[in-house]
Amino acid sequence: MEFSAKQIAAVVQGEIVGDENATVSTFAKIEEGVPGAITFLSNPKYTPYLYETKASIVLVNKDFVPEHEVKATLIKVDNAYECLAKLLTLYEQSKPKRTGIDPLAYVAPTAQVGKDVYLAPFACVEDHAVVGDGTQLHPHAVVGAGARVGKDCILYPHATVYHDCRIGDRCTLHAGSVVGSDGFGFAPTPNGYEKIPQIGIAILEDDVEIGANTCVDRATMGATVIHKGVKLDNLVQIAHNDEIGSHTVMAAQVGIAGSTKVGEWCMFGGQVGVAGHIAIGNHVNLGAQSGVPGSIKEGSNLIGTPPMELKPYFKSQAIFRKLPDMYMQLNQLQKELDKLKEQLKSENE
Repeated sequence: MEFSAKQIAAVVQGEIVGDENATVSTFAKIEEGVPGAITFLSNPKYTPYLYETKASIVLVNKDFVPEHEVKATLIKVDNAYECLAKLLTLYEQSKPKRTGIDPLAYVAPTAQVGKDVYLAPFACVEDHAVVGDGTQLHPHAVVGAGARVGKDCILYPHATVYHDCRIGDRCTLHAGSVVGSDGFGFAPTPNGYEKIPQIGIAILEDDVEIGANTCVDRATMGATVIHKGVKLDNLVQIAHNDEIGSHTVMAAQVGIAGSTKVGEWCMFGGQVGVAGHIAIGNHVNLGAQSGVPGSIKEGSNLIGTPPMELKPYFKSQAIFRKLPDMYMQLNQLQKELDKLKEQLKSENE
């Protein structure tokens, strides 16, 4: 399908600079723009590509003023990145949805499957499970016994929802992700470690997305809860009895130990590690590879292990790089001091 600059501007409430009849049928990065593509500019370091791109339409922020001639049609908006996300969502929603239950899918006699559901070959819905209207299960996706998956969800290949767990509406579980695997609970005994049964569940509220091979463990008792709008990247580990506040986002390889509460609208960079039985406040930002041993107050912006404010952290890193030279200087000073002490001792004898 083709869309004109005029049509797009109406959707994003933008101002056109150039040809309002310019049309596009695809998306592209600004450095890879081709005729018939729409792209965007929000990061200033990509500005040089604007003057070279072959894309037909470029979304830019309203305060952007070009320094050279721009061949593409510009659409000025409040936030180019957000507008692109909106257009991509509309584009994705315009694609026809697959529906129907493949003969090779398995649906238990006691399971409930809603309207317009798609069950791919080898998808599995076990006893007393519920799958909501419009939900898609791709090959080898599993909804365990007694589990509930809401409306308009997508479970990609090998995504697994264990028994009795709950998934809200419009959730996406990418390939290999697991909701409701056992929490890591073992009691040490003289003969080894005895498994503690994990009898709780895991709950994902509405509009949650979890990446490929991400795991949300079930609770020992009660529930591990991922609140509304949370986005988890690939290879994230959420341990038993954790609670992740609404609209929090976590990049790849984040690990949250058990019984920890994370607040709303937090942002964790890649490989952040958080200890168990602590509380992270709302609106906390943690830089990549931060190690968090204790609770953090609301609104903190930290990085490092243990985490510290950004300015002291980067000052410390600058000093850290100089440590070898400082160590040599310190040794030299120590030698000179020892020599002076010897001289003073000789003079006083």
